[in-house]
Amino acid sequence: MRVMLDACVLYPTVMREVLLGCAAAGLYEPRWTPRILEEWARATVKLGPGAETIARGEIASLAARFPKAMIEEKQGVAIRLWLPDPDDIHVLAAAIGGSCDAIVTMNASDFPRNVLAEEGLERLDPDNFVLSLRAVDSAAVDAVALAVLTEARRLSSEPWTMRGLMKKARLPRLGKALSELG
Repeated sequence: MRVMLDACVLYPTVMREVLLGCAAAGLYEPRWTPRILEEWARATVKLGPGAETIARGEIASLAARFPKAMIEEKQGVAIRLWLPDPDDIHVLAAAIGGSCDAIVTMNASDFPRNVLAEEGLERLDPDNFVLSLRAVDSAAVDAVALAVLTEARRLSSEPWTMRGLMKKARLPRLGKALSELG
């Protein structure tokens, strides 16, 4: 399954690490464009000095981890498309050009299901998407989540619980499903 990841699901660290961990486990093929990655980098500016530099370093490492994920938007596709927010048309155009099956986004209102369905795409929110991956391979998703939890505890020195961390990461249903893990 090829999945276009919107910038809004790459920006939050825990959500990104869960999604990319599942991709690294072979559960789906991630896709993004230079413009999506640029949106992520620019969004980090509000976190303070140095945040954008860190994000750009993380973006560079993605190229090595997922060399097939970067796609270019096909010219001319966007002209025929409509979305409620014209600034998101590039995401839809890239998903079409990249032969994706779905777009994972937190912005449901910006990607109406009926518009995406006309292009053969689904809109998935990250929480339900990862839960659907867990239904296919619970051991892999559980291992990813445990690794993310371990790293969050190490980096923050906080006694995170799985449920608490995933809730904070806007993955509450996943956190509830994984609550027995920690």
